[in-house]
Amino acid sequence: MHRPTLYLWKQAPFLRLIIPLIAGILLQWYCAPAILTAWILLLICITGLLVFNGRISFLQYKLAWVNGLLINVLFAALGMLITWHRDVSHNRQWINQYYSGSESITATLQEPLSEKTNSFKAVACADQLLLGSHGQPVIGNILLYFKKDSAAMRLGYGSRILFSKPLQPIKNAGNPGSFNYERYAAFQGIYQQAYLNEGDYVLLPEKQETPLTRFLFATREKVLGIITTYIPGKKEAGLAEALLVGYKDDLDKTLVQSYSNTGVVHVIAISGMHLGLIYWLLTLVLSPLKKRKYTKWLSPVLVITGLWLFALLTGGGPSILRSAVMFTCIVIGQSIERKTFIYNSLAASAFVLLCINPFWLWDAGFQLSYTAVLSIVVFMKPVYDWFYFSNKLLDGVWKLMAVTIAAQVLTTPVSLYHFHQFPVYFLITNLLAVPLSGLVVLGEIALCVVAALPVIAKPLGLLLHWLIFAMNSFIEHMENLPFSLWNGLQVNMLQIAFLYALVTALACWLLQKNKKALIVGLVCLLGFLTVRSYSFIRAGQQQQLIVYNVPKHQALDFINGRNYFFMGDKDLLEDDFLQNFHLKPSRVMHRMKAADSIAGLVAAGPLFCFGHTTIAVIDQPLNYKTIPVQTTADLVIVSKNAAVQIAQLQQTFHCRQIVLDASNTARKVNNWKAEAAKLGLSCFSVVDNGAFVMNVD
Repeated sequence: MHRPTLYLWKQAPFLRLIIPLIAGILLQWYCAPAILTAWILLLICITGLLVFNGRISFLQYKLAWVNGLLINVLFAALGMLITWHRDVSHNRQWINQYYSGSESITATLQEPLSEKTNSFKAVACADQLLLGSHGQPVIGNILLYFKKDSAAMRLGYGSRILFSKPLQPIKNAGNPGSFNYERYAAFQGIYQQAYLNEGDYVLLPEKQETPLTRFLFATREKVLGIITTYIPGKKEAGLAEALLVGYKDDLDKTLVQSYSNTGVVHVIAISGMHLGLIYWLLTLVLSPLKKRKYTKWLSPVLVITGLWLFALLTGGGPSILRSAVMFTCIVIGQSIERKTFIYNSLAASAFVLLCINPFWLWDAGFQLSYTAVLSIVVFMKPVYDWFYFSNKLLDGVWKLMAVTIAAQVLTTPVSLYHFHQFPVYFLITNLLAVPLSGLVVLGEIALCVVAALPVIAKPLGLLLHWLIFAMNSFIEHMENLPFSLWNGLQVNMLQIAFLYALVTALACWLLQKNKKALIVGLVCLLGFLTVRSYSFIRAGQQQQLIVYNVPKHQALDFINGRNYFFMGDKDLLEDDFLQNFHLKPSRVMHRMKAADSIAGLVAAGPLFCFGHTTIAVIDQPLNYKTIPVQTTADLVIVSKNAAVQIAQLQQTFHCRQIVLDASNTARKVNNWKAEAAKLGLSCFSVVDNGAFVMNVD
């Protein structure tokens, strides 16, 4: 075990550098030390390295660990500096440093408008605040929503607008276990948003756009136009757009969920598979250039240019940029006739990307992309060696299956942590979806090439429609099979650490015949099961009430142990997207399942007795004849815009807490907030910035 590890460590210098870089990124984000600390560490390390390596003596060999320590601290400090400077809130020109809420703002749209259900959406970059008679230059991204009207149709990439409508902070839904959208937006430098009607903004005459970005957006629009023209079917065309250029606005949400549930959602995300096809096509088309002495140098230049243009055209996500960096290393290595070391190339690409944007470290796509490639590199050959097939067709099928199995080894813990599910039939679905999606991508490229010839493009588009339809039908059929999805899996970071330690130990035992590693693996398995058992014990003891923040909907969960009783809108139960986004994360986190009734919960009209706690749910006008005056209630929940006032509730109930849930209108919420402030109520809360959670005695 020692020799392979030492060889890997020596042959992959970027592997040694990326570990302290990641440590510095995590330290800066979670502990937030003063930036002066990073500068001091950087200066000390640079000085120490210059002094230590400036003289040749035996101490350099005897105290080699000092040199290693200085290098590690140096790159940790570098990670801290990159993270601090990448956070726009530390910039002196950040808009929030000057914005008070009354100033007018000029902003430039950074992308074309994307159509949503009730509005258009775009990210804009603020460039100036109008403070009285002068302008203050600022920076900062803003998420803008525009009302669907003729005025919004004039907007596009590079459009500059002037508006004075106050910005609103981006907030999380705040439901237990829900996606941290506020942090996600902050990692993109977006902290504020605004909804603009036609009269809320003025379109300025000048535009601000860069030639490359304009070219990329124009090319994407051209490609999308070709796809929608020649590939019939809304679902099929939407998937075709996502497969070729990563455009997801037209994707059917139910279809995406089906791909996710069957373990093939990676074919929709633009990744290494797509860039690999582009690399193969470019090398095939440009191969004649390699045969001539004076054009040999041109082939790698054009291949690299094509790869990066495609990566930027598809949006430049972490997974596609990882592939672009790695393929660039491969092309350069081939052009100078030197082989690249895969582990070093993998670490180097991650190092470069984290230097560009350290917040990609939290991106699920970034994590899955690197764990998948690393898993394939480590485990593909051992898995492939399980069976031998002399038949080339069977051997090819087994090779694809071996790649799929190998990729799952290191990606499964990450998938469990982020998505809380495991697709049982992933091997079967990938066996068809991967080659078929690759064939569709090649067909779409051919469609774009022959788009000017409708006599060829029309039958080709129809063929692609049927191929995509067949793939979608197969995926949806697999999703409906019994036991197709192992759902509701909840693991924390400690369990993830135990899982990766377990995989590493078992790999050392199986691949290198290290018996001690088996013992380590069994200890890790015991640790994982212990943590998991403890979480189940705690879940069995919980007794809570959760009032969810679901805009325009009533949603309450009464929880006793691992069972919950839901009270709320029936249409919410029929909307899979709203359930998955707002309710499912909480239920997975609390390890609970639905029940028709739970112990300790008794209902009597608007009153619920849960354990020793009395709860009043007011979702319709009160019938005061059925409720005694000054009824004791530990909690009063007002839902569905019920026509009651705080004063009425105080006369009717003797309560400790009043909660206004998210099914009420914004107007009522504002009125109640004003009334509560006037009355000086400290026991009043509104579910508009997070769920209300109460432990029940």
